[in-house]
Amino acid sequence: QVELVESGGGLVQPGGSLRLSCEASTNTSIFNTMGWYRQDPGKERELVAGITRTYRTNYADSVKGRFTISRDDAKNTMYLEMNSLKAEDTAVYLCFGSLYRVYWGQGTQVTVSS
Repeated sequence: QVELVESGGGLVQPGGSLRLSCEASTNTSIFNTMGWYRQDPGKERELVAGITRTYRTNYADSVKGRFTISRDDAKNTMYLEMNSLKAEDTAVYLCFGSLYRVYWGQGTQVTVSS
C-alpha cells in the first residue's frame, strides 16, 4: 500500500518562506506525476504545482516565481519550496502521486499571517 506523508507546514509571516516535504512509502520514480494541491475552506481545491517522472514542472499562475517543486527519487521525497509567502497562500497543502490511481497525503496546514 502506497502512503504519502507531508511535513513542513506551519505559521509564517508574510514575505517568509517554508519548505514542504512529501515522503512516499515507495520509490517515487514509479509515479507518472507528483504534485501539490491546496484547499482553503470555502474555496475550490487548487493545483499548485506538478512534476513529472521526467522532471517537467508546471505551476499555478498565482505561485509562479515564488514556489519551486522538486523531487529526490533517491530519498523517495518530493518538495515544495515556498518563498515570498502571502496571506492568500494560507491553506491545507496536500501532496499526490499518480500511477494507475491517485494517492493522497493527509495534508499539512500552512498559515501566513502577521
